Amino acid sequence: MRFLALAAFAGLLVAPHAWAQSAWRPEKQVEVIVPTAPGGGNDTFARLMQKVLQEQKLVATPVLVQNKSGGNQTLSVIYLNQHVADPHYLLFATSSLISNDIQGRGQYRYTDFPPLGLAFLDFSAFMVPAASPFKTMRELLDRVKEDPDAVAFSVISRGGTSHAALAQAAKAAGIDPRRLKIVVFKTSAEASTALMGGHIQAAVSSAAGSTPQVVAGHIRMLGIASPQRRTGALAQVPTLAEIGVPATGLTTWRGVFGAKGIAPAQIAFWEDALARAFASEEWQARMAEHNVAAPPLRGNELAKYFEAQYAQTRSVLVELGLAK
Repeated sequence: MRFLALAAFAGLLVAPHAWAQSAWRPEKQVEVIVPTAPGGGNDTFARLMQKVLQEQKLVATPVLVQNKSGGNQTLSVIYLNQHVADPHYLLFATSSLISNDIQGRGQYRYTDFPPLGLAFLDFSAFMVPAASPFKTMRELLDRVKEDPDAVAFSVISRGGTSHAALAQAAKAAGIDPRRLKIVVFKTSAEASTALMGGHIQAAVSSAAGSTPQVVAGHIRMLGIASPQRRTGALAQVPTLAEIGVPATGLTTWRGVFGAKGIAPAQIAFWEDALARAFASEEWQARMAEHNVAAPPLRGNELAKYFEAQYAQTRSVLVELGLAK
């Protein structure tokens, strides 16, 4: 799988002799801000990052995970911005950081915060309950085309990556994306519970986060908005491109950002520490378990990646009438 190959290549980039030595080191407790509640996928990965940073002695001071859920990541961003120029605060951000910016939620731009590392890339998956009459993505889209009110779709964020992927799929099937019946949930876990309980007919959410329910037989995955098929438990799930839905290029990425105004030496330290953490055996093993990875981007290359995600997301949200 291409992303796994890229992740393996990251190990070459983070060999000890290749590291730039930063004169700055954390001087007090570090806070990793998670924009969702404890126990969810974001929290789990952030706590793994915390564990690796400390056990690998990449950070000598204590590292604390601080959950600041609410407002679809806006509360966590507000909290981060209360610590301008303080390099001891990190945001374990989701792709909503960009979609919120485009929709004018809050007073901050995503570019206010320096990108420090790309944790992993995931893709939106289209799912139905195991007992659903819809066996394929085409059957689901045909039913929605016939009657948009017949299927309620859950997304994690209005205007977020999953909503954008759904809009693209609908448009390709000749459905007006604005007519879709959308139900917004705070987390993938809540959406999965509602799906399995029959309260909604379909869900669009993280492929990695939904895999356990697929393996357990509670959910049927009909398609994934990824450039190629996944491996392992999701190997039989077709990509959207296979069923005639053009790829959007959008990913449900997880990345780490610093506070506005931190110094270049502080940025350099975190880029190095996070690259080492993400190249560690423990992190890579967990990524392989969830069938996700990330290309080894940093500095200007990472900034350009987020710029491309911004442009692609904005294009979809303009079409949906959600861009400000």
